[in-house]
Amino acid sequence: MSTLLRAKLGGDLQRATGLSDGDYAVLVHLSEARDGRLRPCDLGAGIRWEKSRLSHHLGRMEQRGLVRRVPCKTDNRGAWVTITAAGRRAIEKAAPTHLEHVRAAFFDVLTPAQLDALAEISEAVLARLAEQCGEAHESMP
Repeated sequence: MSTLLRAKLGGDLQRATGLSDGDYAVLVHLSEARDGRLRPCDLGAGIRWEKSRLSHHLGRMEQRGLVRRVPCKTDNRGAWVTITAAGRRAIEKAAPTHLEHVRAAFFDVLTPAQLDALAEISEAVLARLAEQCGEAHESMP
């Protein structure tokens, strides 16, 4: 179900807005970040992408004027990824449409009882993952 849902929503997003699901993820994180910027490592961690995937994708987004990479003034080796005015306009235009698609494809087909069960199940799974991730971090040197 996850694969089919992601494919459906990604296709709907691309057709309606011209943004890929990857573009959308990057722009959401940047638009919600303080000053509209993040270090690449923080952005990659937030969207769960490997460094090389993020770098290539950011390059394509830079070519389209959605983001910029700018040097970090306090770290000569570091950089910031910033959302541009065009990127902010794109995410602000895409978000309501994307939410409509999510609602139609997922939430509208569930009954109130199913939504309650989903919330309960999600909380249990997330709690377990938080425990396991905490245990994994504690056991690291």
